[in-house]
Amino acid sequence: MRYAIISDLHANLEALQAVLNKIDTLGIDQVVCLGDVVGYNASPNECVDIVKERNIPTVCGNHDAVACGLEEPWGFNPVALSAALWTRDHLTPENQQWLRELPVNRSFEHFLASHGTPMDRDFYLFAWEDALPYFDYVSQLGHRVCFFGHTHCPAIFSLDGSYGLEDDSTFKITDEKMFFINPGSVGQPRDGDPRAAFGILDTDRHLYELVRVEYPVEQAAERIIASKLPHFLAQRLHLGR
Repeated sequence: MRYAIISDLHANLEALQAVLNKIDTLGIDQVVCLGDVVGYNASPNECVDIVKERNIPTVCGNHDAVACGLEEPWGFNPVALSAALWTRDHLTPENQQWLRELPVNRSFEHFLASHGTPMDRDFYLFAWEDALPYFDYVSQLGHRVCFFGHTHCPAIFSLDGSYGLEDDSTFKITDEKMFFINPGSVGQPRDGDPRAAFGILDTDRHLYELVRVEYPVEQAAERIIASKLPHFLAQRLHLGR
């Protein structure tokens, strides 16, 4: 089984289309989305429609929850707040309802999918120490791998520490260890690389791969400016920050 794991699309239509076009060439059996389909960028309805049309199993991210009215944007910085309220105003009622029905996490045969932690979409797993309290919970659910998003930065954590991964290189998923894996962000990378990121899990070969995809950043940035969203959101796409 080959899974493509995508996360933090953030209403970036150009990045999502580029990633899905790449995925369609790779012999993927199932695409899974770790949430935040909307927020920050200017194409929330288009991105939700694509995820719905392709029947991609998805969990609810923190921006998804705010955009559909499940939560209020308490704690959002001014830029994120402005974008969240803009998104709420522009989403169709049908797409808001679809977001409301998304679960906090999803169990698959080979892994658990979440946005922040397996129990809290708002909590960040920036470092190995942040993930430590959740290994037992994932194990109790019968999984040895948990995919998460939210930080927009690729990462691999195990009980014995953190692991790095170069672009387009593979990492062995060994049976004797548990792993928390972040595939990075499709729509707003923050690790200094402006390319869209996603992951591939090959369960037959026990391998994980981080993949980067070029997309028309300028087109996405222009769409943000035309929508009168904060200009900073357009600028950061060029920087991957």
